[in-house]
Amino acid sequence: MKIKFLLVCALTYTTLFFSQSKSQLEAQEFFWGEDDAFKDAVDIPEKWQNESAVVIYKNENYDYHKFGKQVEYKSSLRKRIKLLDQASVTEFSTFTYQKRFSSSKGYSGYNASHTIVGLKIIKQDGTETIIDIENEAVVVDNETKVAIANLEIGDILDFFYYSVEPFKSVEAFGFNPVEQTLGEEYPIMDYKLYFQTENDFFINFNSYNGAPELTEIATEKNNTRRYELVATDIDKHKYERWFYPLVELPTYKFQVYFARSGKFEDRALAFLPEDEKIIKKTVSEEEVLNYYEAYTPLGDLGSIERFIKENDFKNDRERVIAVYYYARHRYLTQYVEAIIVGETDILASPFYATKNNPHIFGNEKEFARHFMAFLYDFDYDYDLIIGKKRYDGSLDELLIQRNANVFLKVNTSPPVYLDYFRLHSDANQFNYLLEGTDVYEISATKKRLDKITTGKLPQTTYDQNESYKEITITLNEDFSGFNYQGINKYKGYEKADQQFDKLIFKDYVIEDYEKYGTEPFIDQITNKKTREKTEMELAALVTKLREKQLENLKESIEGELEIQDVSDYTYNIKETGRYGFDTSFTYDESFNAKDAFIKKAGPNYIMEVGKLIGGQVDLSDEDRKRVENVFMNYPRSYNYHVTLNIPEGYSVSGLDKLNKSVDNKTGAFISTATIEGNQLIITTTKQYKNNYENGADWPLMIAFLDEAFQFTNEKILLKKN
Repeated sequence: MKIKFLLVCALTYTTLFFSQSKSQLEAQEFFWGEDDAFKDAVDIPEKWQNESAVVIYKNENYDYHKFGKQVEYKSSLRKRIKLLDQASVTEFSTFTYQKRFSSSKGYSGYNASHTIVGLKIIKQDGTETIIDIENEAVVVDNETKVAIANLEIGDILDFFYYSVEPFKSVEAFGFNPVEQTLGEEYPIMDYKLYFQTENDFFINFNSYNGAPELTEIATEKNNTRRYELVATDIDKHKYERWFYPLVELPTYKFQVYFARSGKFEDRALAFLPEDEKIIKKTVSEEEVLNYYEAYTPLGDLGSIERFIKENDFKNDRERVIAVYYYARHRYLTQYVEAIIVGETDILASPFYATKNNPHIFGNEKEFARHFMAFLYDFDYDYDLIIGKKRYDGSLDELLIQRNANVFLKVNTSPPVYLDYFRLHSDANQFNYLLEGTDVYEISATKKRLDKITTGKLPQTTYDQNESYKEITITLNEDFSGFNYQGINKYKGYEKADQQFDKLIFKDYVIEDYEKYGTEPFIDQITNKKTREKTEMELAALVTKLREKQLENLKESIEGELEIQDVSDYTYNIKETGRYGFDTSFTYDESFNAKDAFIKKAGPNYIMEVGKLIGGQVDLSDEDRKRVENVFMNYPRSYNYHVTLNIPEGYSVSGLDKLNKSVDNKTGAFISTATIEGNQLIITTTKQYKNNYENGADWPLMIAFLDEAFQFTNEKILLKKN
């Protein structure tokens, strides 16, 4: 394992290293000099003596200054960690960092800033050794690694990461937000977060779930402001499955925004405090309304109006949904081939070659304003929805504008939700992490958003988000393996990842071309020679993608079923499922497997039929002790229908172990097994009924999770008649 600086630093940096340079020595003096209050700290409280490691001191610093048009941002992290067992010695035996970063701030470039890393080892006898990181490091896979020799139980690692990043900015600029829990995988004895800013730097900062408040430190200069957050005796926390740390643990969140004048403050993409001297801790409904008033209807509706005139719709709701899918093609998928041709250098200027001026929505604001124009012109009642993902806390904790999710609700019966386009996104769908959350609903009078209320988003059920597999297994005559025929269907939120993995661009752009009668990209190329060359190279690219896709899918099925020798894999898309949240993405697959799930037992054979439903959650003893609440993405179900063709001359025994039933308010695992003629029919359903469970109900979840896992261990006996 490694010390990973990429995981603990909030921003990205350009990095230059100077072995024992003046800057290096200054940084060492800053962290390890005479004023270091923790230079002699080595003792661990009795209560933590049995921990793997303990952080004696953790310090984070953020410093923001301006000099004319120049802005300077400094950040640093220091940790002093005592290793208490062999596991932590192994964990920290390799020190890893990344030497090159790119910066997105202002006009800074690769040589504009520098970052210094320091590391020293303190042995139990008090001997200190500063590691010459630059000279001892090796680069592996773009990471710089330093092996720490002779590390022992009882040693202390004291390291820092210090960055100075100057850049020019003549307008408003938002630094990357930081949202972090106080606790981590090891307990922390002393922790300090330090801020320093001056005029024109605005701070949104708040503490949650019992974290200490940020306090101001008196300064001698009116334009300089200092703040700190101090905490002690912070317990460790295991970051486990289905857990939202920012919701449950002591946490702080902040963003610093730079704006030189009032006009830049007005343009800021942030909920700014009224004055840079004020730490903004909350955002009111009125402030949310004031920010989103800028979302006014705007867009050229010519193509949408023509689409509406050329088609008939049963009702207003059907028209909204149809326009959404048409617009997805009009403003996104019709350009996909051109974008890919350009990115792969098949054609240097694809849009020039087609004399086509693309119009692609660049962000959710452009999307929302365009659809607001359509909804306004066709006299629909609608709301702009402002929500916050469940893992980031409740709506009343909204602090950072970047965390707000924006989409539209059209008030038909029932309502239709319209979210920013993705390649396979559906009408009446929004991010599943917003399901069931409180949101702001901003309504309009004429073209102006002027009224804000709160509402709650609907939530899907487990049967709406379904993964379904229909499998037929035929054993080889010599029982050396089997043939697998599968029909796979995914709907609701379950299909998005499947579509992304199993559809290449040709699968959906051709479908959209045909559905909307659009001229394909290739046919739009005006020069015949260029068109023929592009068509040939694009076809070659598709062939390569298909080959790679087949290999990936073969590896995927091997991983899912935990088998190694898969051959003759085939795959065929039946339905893309791209025109309705409740429609299924469907594909067939088949393959042959050798030496899998079957073992000879005298004249009979044992078959591990339970493994055909894939891997299941295997809870450890530590997992079973859970007391935390359970946060999942969405309710869902996984259903299997397995048919085993029983070999002639054999019968099946052991069905009783394949019939299971655990069903409670948190979920279920139910399986049945019957013999129908010469076939064994197995059905299973696994249901996660909610997206949240109280920690007190964890034992109920354990019940059905264990039953599902146990099923994968069940076998049948194919008995010679």
